[in-house]
This record gives sequence, C-alpha cells and structure tokens, in this order.
Amino acid sequence: MKEKMTNWRWVMCAMLFFATTVNYMDRQVLSLTFKEFIQPEFHWTDSDYGTITGWFSIAYAIFCLFAGKFIDWMGTKKGYLIAIVVWSLGAVMHAACGWATALVEGYESVAAMRAVEAGSAAALGIAGTSVWLFLFCRMVLGLGEAGNFPAAIKVTAEYFPKKDRAFATSIFNAGASVGALAAPATIPLLAKAWGWEMAFIIIGALGFIWAGVWVFVYNKPEEAKQVNEAELEYINQDEADAPKLTAETKENKQMSYWQALGHKQTWSFAFGKFMTDGVWWFFLFWAPAYFQDQFGIKASDPQGVALIFTLYAIVTIVSLGGGYLPKIFVEKKGMEPYAGRMRAMLIFAFFPILALFAQPLGGIYGPWAVAIIIGIVGAAHQSWSANIFSTVGDMFPKYAIATITGIGAMAGGLGSFCINKGSGVLFDYAAGQGEAFAFFGFTGKPAAYMIVFCICAVAYLIGWSVMKMLVPKYKAVEA
Repeated sequence: MKEKMTNWRWVMCAMLFFATTVNYMDRQVLSLTFKEFIQPEFHWTDSDYGTITGWFSIAYAIFCLFAGKFIDWMGTKKGYLIAIVVWSLGAVMHAACGWATALVEGYESVAAMRAVEAGSAAALGIAGTSVWLFLFCRMVLGLGEAGNFPAAIKVTAEYFPKKDRAFATSIFNAGASVGALAAPATIPLLAKAWGWEMAFIIIGALGFIWAGVWVFVYNKPEEAKQVNEAELEYINQDEADAPKLTAETKENKQMSYWQALGHKQTWSFAFGKFMTDGVWWFFLFWAPAYFQDQFGIKASDPQGVALIFTLYAIVTIVSLGGGYLPKIFVEKKGMEPYAGRMRAMLIFAFFPILALFAQPLGGIYGPWAVAIIIGIVGAAHQSWSANIFSTVGDMFPKYAIATITGIGAMAGGLGSFCINKGSGVLFDYAAGQGEAFAFFGFTGKPAAYMIVFCICAVAYLIGWSVMKMLVPKYKAVEA
C-alpha cells in the first residue's frame, strides 16, 4: 500500500504568505499616515513624499540585485531570517524620526514643529531634515524587504513542482494584497489613537514574531522530518528527467550576474518587472493620498477605511485565481507550463486598461467607482505577478532562482522609482499650474492623476509583448 503523502509544503507556503503580509503592512504604514498625520507635522509637499517613495524604490532595486545572490549564498533559512529582522528593525526606526528632527532643528517638541508657519524657512528646514531621516529608515526597510521575494520564490522552487508553483506563488503573493487589506483597517486607527509612531512600532514588531517561528519550522524538504518519502517524490517530480547533479554540485554551484545577463530569459523577466511593478507600487503608495486629494476623504475616516479595505478585498479575492488559470491551461489543455503561463499573463494584461476610466467614472459616480476599478487593476497585477515570478522557476535551475529573481526585482524597483518620483513632481507641478494644466478634459492635479492612470493602463501589454519577443517559446537555461 502506497504511503499517504504529507502536506508540509503548504505549511511552508503559509509561512511565505504571512511574511509577505507583514512585508506589505510595513511598507504601507507611511502611505496611510502621510497625508493626515505626517505631512502636517513635517510640512512635506507631494514632491517630498515622492522623493521618499521614489528613492525607497531605487534603494530597494539596488538591494534586490544583491539580495538574490545573498539568499543563494547564505541559504534560505538564514537568509530569510536576516532579511525579515532587518526590515522589521527599519520599520520600527521610523517612529524616532519626529524626535530626531526636533533634536536636529532645535525644537522642544514635535508639536512646536507642527506650529511653524507653512512655507517659511523654518518649515523648509524641518521638511528637509525629516525627509533625510525618513529616507534613512526607508533604506534599512528596503535592505531587508529586498530579500523577501528572492527567498520566497526559492522556497517555492524547493517545495513545489513546476506545475504547482504559480498556484503556490499566487497564494503567498496574496499576502501583498492581504497586507494592503489589513493595513487600512488597522494603521490609521492606531495612528489616530496612539500616534503615527506607535503604528510603525506595532506593525514592525510582527516581523520579529514571524522570525521566531521560522527558526523552528523551516528545513529543506530532504531534511524536514515533517516531509515523508511520498511528498518528497512529488516535490522532486521534475528532476526525474533532469541531468543528475551531485549533492556537492547542488550545494556549491552558482550563477554569476554576468552569466545571468547573458540569457534572454533574464532580460525578459526583468523587463516585465520594470514595466509593471511600478503600477502596483503607485497604487500602494498613492491611493490614500488620491482619495483625500480628489474627494476630501482621509485615511482614518470611516469611508476612507472602507474604500481602501474594499479596494484590497477585491485584489485579494480575485487574484487567488491568477495562479490557477495556467494550471488549467497545462492540465486541461495540455500546454507546456511556460506557454500556459504566458497565455494567462496576456489575459491579465488587458484588465489594467480599465484604469483609463477611473478618473472619468470617479467624477460621475464618486470614489467607490475608482476603488472598484483600482481593485480590479490590482487583482490583475497580483495575478500577473504570481505568474511572472514562476517563469523564473520554469526556465532556470534552482541554484540560480534567487539571483534571477533579485535582478528582476531590481528592474521592478527602477520602474517604481520612475513612477513614484515622477508622480510626486507631476502632482506638485499640476497643482501649481491649476487650470493651465489640462489633459483629457481634466485640469490641475486631477489631470496629473489621469496621466499616470494612462501609463498604468498600457504597461502590462507593453511588458508582455517585449517578453514574448525575447522568449517566444519555452527554452530552459542549462544547469
């Protein structure tokens, strides 16, 4: 009688899900406290906020390049542990920025800084100092967060066969939208009750709890006592026809950056990430500010909480099917995994076109129409993201997965820098120009938002087209 298969791989998937949830909650604390709590205290402009989010993106991008190599070198268990401890420390450090700014600028309290006249030289000094302090904390946050996806994708490749990886990735990747979903329901309320500083401390502390659990639950499949022979055979089913590597080779073999950049598969993945990651990060960082700018709804208002919660509820629920669609193409239609994944990604690439209608419909039907549209676009992104990550496991050997994922994440961070920094500058410029700045029937800052929504609408189709051009059909990179 055949031994019943254990399911420890799904416990690992759950750990990845919770890590990604914490990752995105830490990342979103700033966006949910910026407009209502932090901007008045430090006299920031939209450009200041764009500088912080933009340079966080560029730092994250640079760190991602090395994070993948670090995870491959350090190993999944230690590498992931170090990453989450560092980003949790960075998250908590934000809470000290108000105190540090007051100390540097010579004020007795944070309240005294808030009372400074807006636009004065003193206000500019407070803004400049605080921006640099927040940037430093964001750098530490980004340094740790850069390790999340390379480590998570590596764990997925270790614990799941190719046919299940997109589905497993869609589950843990849903942590991004669940984190974004939990954030508006908790962070503004924490900030309103105990101050924005406590929101950073409480959310940051969650990472330390996860790290304590990770130490005890993770081992490689072949070393995990919870994985029996039947499950191990299922996990390693793709290796039956693959060239056999000795244990020593598996442990020591690595792919250099130069080797990685010599493959079109790397450039395909990187370009897809460059074009699309910034769309998700734009909505993540700017959606709360958008609802306050356009409709006067604060993040801590009941309607503000409901809008952001609904937006990410749509993302969370709808995106779960994103990893299952290629599974249907592969198992029901008999398609090769990469071909099935690319077909699914093409379908997902059409949904962001709805972003073109966010501003017009928002003007007619109000903020709920915008929240629903952004939710659908976000769900399409998460579905796309689950599959583009899985293309790495399709085409590259396991020892190179974290390195390639890091390169792609770096490209995604560069794309995010462009859209976030560019948006901040554009919004300030458009607000200053007023009626003189017009686009598609909108004027002032609404026109600027319309421009960014148009970019978001076409980014995925452009990304998919270039990916398909670079890698028209499945071609594995030889180990």
